[in-house]
Amino acid sequence: MDPIREYALNETRRVFFRRGGNAVGWAGLMSLLARDGVIPPAAVAGSPSVGADRPPPVPLHFAPKAKRVVYLHMVGGPSQMDLFDYKPAMNDWYDKDLPESIRGGQRLTTMTSGQSRFPIAPSKYKFKQHGQNGMWVSEMLPHTAKMVDDLCFIRSMHTEAINHEPAISYIQTGNQIPGKPCLGSWVSYGLGSMNDDLPTFVVLVARPSNTEQLQAISGRLWSSGYLPGEHAGVSFRNAGDPILFINNPPGVPGRVRRDTLDGLRALNEMNYNQLGDPETRTRIEQYELAFRMQASVPELTSTADEPESTYELYGEDARKPGTFANSVLLTRRMLERGVRFVQIYHNNWDHHGNLGGRMPDQCKDVDQACYGLVQDLKRRGMLDDTLVIWGGEFGRTIYSQGGLSRDNYGRDHHPRCFTMWMAGGGSKAGAIHGETDEFSYNIVKDPVHIRDFLATVVRLLGYDHERFSYRFQGLDQKLTGVDPAHVVKELIA
Repeated sequence: MDPIREYALNETRRVFFRRGGNAVGWAGLMSLLARDGVIPPAAVAGSPSVGADRPPPVPLHFAPKAKRVVYLHMVGGPSQMDLFDYKPAMNDWYDKDLPESIRGGQRLTTMTSGQSRFPIAPSKYKFKQHGQNGMWVSEMLPHTAKMVDDLCFIRSMHTEAINHEPAISYIQTGNQIPGKPCLGSWVSYGLGSMNDDLPTFVVLVARPSNTEQLQAISGRLWSSGYLPGEHAGVSFRNAGDPILFINNPPGVPGRVRRDTLDGLRALNEMNYNQLGDPETRTRIEQYELAFRMQASVPELTSTADEPESTYELYGEDARKPGTFANSVLLTRRMLERGVRFVQIYHNNWDHHGNLGGRMPDQCKDVDQACYGLVQDLKRRGMLDDTLVIWGGEFGRTIYSQGGLSRDNYGRDHHPRCFTMWMAGGGSKAGAIHGETDEFSYNIVKDPVHIRDFLATVVRLLGYDHERFSYRFQGLDQKLTGVDPAHVVKELIA
């Protein structure tokens, strides 16, 4: 970052008011005149409003196609050949060993490396083609099948990571090593806030209906890393108060809370003036945001004003706090109020066993809800500039882990190919990009590495991934790292 710009961002409120007293006075006068109708509100430059289009903190490199992002992460790695990557030839390979020529010496996880054989497990689910693009979709996703022409499918995603922790970190932060900023933090850093009363970046951890095999989901996934702390995700709880201590304790009125925060702010400003630690400035800003959220968050998370048509669209589970359907409904409400980036995690996609027993629950949790979100954004005129992302951290193997029958089987982690989809935000609706071999094991056309995917997302937001950086430890750090990454133009409308 430019040192002069960084100094301006770090300037304390006290110094700002001392140096710009006249300007602040005029701004206050203009606000009062606008309030009293003497001048139009539009004449007050920079006056905050919900969803206002403000100049982004980091100048854009291109005209942006998306200004908001919803990232729906299916934790564990959905099985691509049971959902989107139709492989009918595998029916003739049932219980036959995966050819070594197909596996090609790929390293395996410790969960299947000791198996004496690798028997092929064809998908038990039926597939049909849908939409004008003829996309094959599993019977497990009937609602998703209805909107394939709104989606941009990538069937050739791949990664080097083969275990969950590095794989999730990789696709969220561009690096397998923890401690880097995630995509949501980069978006917050680049585009900034659209509503001063709500966080720029919100995280929801949805509660799956089946909890047979949950993966750990840690707060480091929405950390701001080396970016200023204000860009970290704010996690909303899936039960009880959405944020701890959002309400004042009994006997503590708002005036007392305000006086307390004023005292804390004065102490923090003294500390910042002495030491200049940016984290102290972040603490001041977060205390103020927390105070404003006491009024804005309860209204945001109360769905009492939603009509019955909302639940017909999203499904009845949208009435139940903590469910995936309820989470995406809250997401739409957040986007309407100016939240820039919403990340939803849905667990239990790690199908090492009992895929036949668990996949129906997983799909039922997300299928209608995803359809409802995309269609709701579309009818409200918000899909064009809202990018929706759906996918996991890797795919699954065509061979079975553990016991195998026609109706049930397990699948191990598979980094060489998996499927994701996008909707809106400048992504190419109706596109089907990439192909895998008949085993859904290797990519045979148009591979997309996760770095390429992140570079493409950044491009849709108006940035060149090579120039969108932050100076840290003497280096211009980037979301896509130092390895080559390319924007996949075929995914852009």
